[in-house]
Amino acid sequence: MRRSHMAQDMGYPPQPQGYQHSQDMVEHENDRAENMLSTKVRALKSLTIDIGNEVRDQNKMLKGMDDDFDSSGGLLQASMNRLKAITRMGGYKQMWYLLLFCLFVFFVCWLIIRSR
Repeated sequence: MRRSHMAQDMGYPPQPQGYQHSQDMVEHENDRAENMLSTKVRALKSLTIDIGNEVRDQNKMLKGMDDDFDSSGGLLQASMNRLKAITRMGGYKQMWYLLLFCLFVFFVCWLIIRSR
């Protein structure tokens, strides 16, 4: 696209005023579109930064939950190993005691609930 001042320097006849006016309108429209685009880019940048921060926070919480589950899994495994050791040492006799104790606790709970 030729500029009006370039046309005058090269010896061409001067462009009509409408040409300059339309060129100014196009420049103004381009500036407006550029401003809108830069606003949208800033909004997207802000959004991606917020998403990144949220992902980091979620990863920290997931890592903490993973550590908690690992520690509770180790605790449950240790409890199961102790129960296995108890059953091996005492045979079936201790299992009967455990069963009778559970039945006694359930019976006491039933009496409490019934009395209300």
